[in-house]
Parts: sequence; structure tokens; C-alpha cells
Amino acid sequence: MTLTADVVTSVKEKAKKAKHVSKKMGLLDTEEKNEALLHVATALEKHSHFILQENQKDLQVGKEKGFSEALMDRLMLDQDRIHEFAESLRLVTRLTDPVGEILDEWTLDNDLYVKSRRVPLGVIGMIYEARPNVTVDAVGLALKAGNSVILKGGSSAISSNKAIVNVIHEALDQTKIPRDAVQFIEQTDRSSVQAMFQLKEWIDVLIPRGGASLIKTVVEESTIPVLETGTGNCHVFIDQTANVKKATKIVINAKTNRPAVCNALETLIIHRDWLKENGDTLNEALQEHHVTVHGDKEAESFFTDVVPAEEADWMDEYLSLDLAVKIVDSIEEAILHIDQYGTKHSEAIVTEDEKNALIFLNEVDAAAVYHNASTRFTDGGALGYGAEIGISTQKLHARGPMGLTALTTTKLLMSGDGQIRH
Repeated sequence: MTLTADVVTSVKEKAKKAKHVSKKMGLLDTEEKNEALLHVATALEKHSHFILQENQKDLQVGKEKGFSEALMDRLMLDQDRIHEFAESLRLVTRLTDPVGEILDEWTLDNDLYVKSRRVPLGVIGMIYEARPNVTVDAVGLALKAGNSVILKGGSSAISSNKAIVNVIHEALDQTKIPRDAVQFIEQTDRSSVQAMFQLKEWIDVLIPRGGASLIKTVVEESTIPVLETGTGNCHVFIDQTANVKKATKIVINAKTNRPAVCNALETLIIHRDWLKENGDTLNEALQEHHVTVHGDKEAESFFTDVVPAEEADWMDEYLSLDLAVKIVDSIEEAILHIDQYGTKHSEAIVTEDEKNALIFLNEVDAAAVYHNASTRFTDGGALGYGAEIGISTQKLHARGPMGLTALTTTKLLMSGDGQIRH
């Protein structure tokens, strides 16, 4: 991909503007940031007609290009969704501001006083696909944590994102937060993303949010540190002691509540003994919710119209009403399957055996592990973080839903009286 001078210059200028105001952002007090976010929330609802009008342009293009049902769902806005992301901003204003928090303090033998304080990251580069609500979530969390943010949304949502950012900029002009704290890259080709990768001097961290190929590209090609979010090949394991009503309810919710999101169930692992007793009940529920089962020969004995499973079925994030089904003889076999194919996002066990529950919770390596609950709770709002900026599946700095504190770092502050080191 050829990087033109015009693209590099444009992206760099936006990054410089964001960097220039980032110091001011770090000095704003909580009340000033909250007032600005409340003003933005009101403006988004007030100008919802304009946003929806622009969103229709994206939906029309998506229809013409034959976007999948899952992608169209992520792209689509209505009055309720605009109200939801305005409310998410209001929720963020009610969350404790992490900036300035003293994490630790101590005095050395030489009377040098040391304290560790939480401070903003600085400039966050947000690279994401499809969902216009991410524009609002990223802005709300970044600004509340005292950061500037550079937004690079996907081409599929360009009209919606431009409209949302226009409304945000006009609202910020009435507040203490400068509009330069929110930068939006309008170029829709990938060269603008490549340009961001080289701006380590101006951007402090990149956060990719989208499909596996996007995340892989950012992680492998960026010179800037990356807070890595991950795809969700999520599993539910039903062991031999699971309550049938509980298990069925959890599976149906995890698979069908919103199949196009990253915390939806993709592979169901079932203990053979449980399936022999309760397969009919589960099959009936899956049929009722129009779920297509992908399984092996054994699964064909219990489920209707099974699609023969291939290796890809254990690895793919369907984001649809398709479900891979694996039949096992033990919890050890279930965990082995998750270790091999999981993406370290969200995994669940349904069991009445406390010993098995502890084994699963302790041995499964994922950002979120559940006992007798749906994987759909891996979400910043659902878990009390407020609007999330993404779900981290890595192990450094932040893991799981990334809320306000994940968008801060620490600074050591020392106070002395002429101390020198010998």
C-alpha cells in the first residue's frame, strides 16, 4: 500500500493537534470533564435526526454492497441506540475519575517522599470497524480519563461517524474541553491507518477494535504500543451435573441475545452423559431460536439438520445464529479444547459440581470465566465499568473490559530537601 505525502501530512497534523491539547486535558478537573460530557450527551439526542439521516447513507451503501446481516446490525442506528450511547456518556460522568488518584506513597530512609499517582495516557489512537457507537464510547472514556483521542473508524460507517463527530465538536465548543481533543480521520482507505502506525512521537497508544485481521495488522505493523482487544471465540461447557433448565437458558441467551457481538457463544461443549439425558430439550430450544448446529457424527444423533463440522468451525467467530457443538467425556477434554481453540475472551461452565466449577475457573485461561452464567456479561456496562473502549484479551496493563482506569498510567512524584544519591 502506497503512502502518499498528503495522507501522511493530514494524519500527522491531526496527531499534533491532539498532542498539543493533551497536556491541557490532563489538567482539567473532574467537574469540567463531566460538564462537557453531559453537554455532548444532550447534543447527540438533540441532533439525532441529523445523525440518523447520515446513518441511512451508510446503510444504503451496505445494502448495495451486500453486507451481512451481522454487519448491518452493528452499523444500524435508531433513536433508541442514540439514546443508549448518550446515556452511556451520562453514566461515565457518574463514575469515579481515576486521574490524580494516589496509588501508593512512602518515605525512604533518607526522608525522600515518594508517591505514585494515576495520570492520563496522553493521546489515544482508536482504530475500529462498523459500529458508530464506538465513536461515542471512545470519546467519552478517553476524555473522562484526561486523554485526547484520534478516531479512525471503518469506511462502512463513514457518514455516521462524521455526523457524530460534528455534533461532538460543536458541543465541545461550549465547554472547557477543546475540540482538538477529538480528532477524526476522514480518509476511508487503509493508508491513513498505516500513517498512524508511524506517529510514535505524537500518539501514545493505539487501540484496535474489530475483526481478527484488523487487530493482527495493528499489532504486527505499529511502532506505537498497542492495547490489544481480541475476537471472541467463546465457549460454554455443560458438564454431566448441569441443571437442564439453567443450561438451556444460558446457551440460548449466550448464542441468540446478540449473535453479532464478541461475547456471544460460538462453540458449545457438552458432556456425553448430560447430552444423552437432555439432548431433546436442548435441541428443541435451539430449533425454536433458529440456531444452526455444526457438529460431528455424534452430534447428528441428538440435533436436527446438523452441518458436518470442519476444523474451521472450532476456530471461527461466526457472529451469526450458527453454533459449533463438541461432545466430550470429561472436563479435562473440554478445557483441552478451549486451550486449543479459544481466543482468551470469555468462557463458561454450567455445572452443579463445585469441584468442577473451581477446576474450570482456575484452569481456563481467559479474560472472563463464568460459572452458571452467560458469556454476554463480558461488557463494560454490564459489569459496572461504564461504557467500555474494548475488551482486552492480552495480559499486559489491562485485561477484560477496558474502562476508565485502563486509559491511565502512573507517574512517580518525589519530594525532597536536597537529597543526593551516594
